[in-house]
Amino acid sequence: QVQLVESGGGLVQPGGSLRLSCAASGIGYSIYAMDWFRQAPGKERELVASITSGGTTNYANSVKGRFTISRDNAKKTGYLQMNSLKPEDTAVYYCHLHVSPIIGYWGQGTQVTVSS
Repeated sequence: QVQLVESGGGLVQPGGSLRLSCAASGIGYSIYAMDWFRQAPGKERELVASITSGGTTNYANSVKGRFTISRDNAKKTGYLQMNSLKPEDTAVYYCHLHVSPIIGYWGQGTQVTVSS
């Protein structure tokens, strides 16, 4: 059974940092691309960042220069380092393992709240 478990969310002040983790089990993690999405209240889920199996990264314009996606294939874990956080970054963050164009697995989500 494939499982993705996120951790690292919480409450942080504007300008602060958080690092999210996504631990995978039950699947050959290293061969698949991984994404981080987020969903704010009343808004659609949006792609924040992605990383291929080879380490190529892409970011949404809203987080470029502030967020960094990475992965440790030996640990089957992906990360999202978030710096210079803004109130508009407040959302539930989800990791997603992109197995094929029609198959993907989601984590349960972790809440990130940026507020003073």
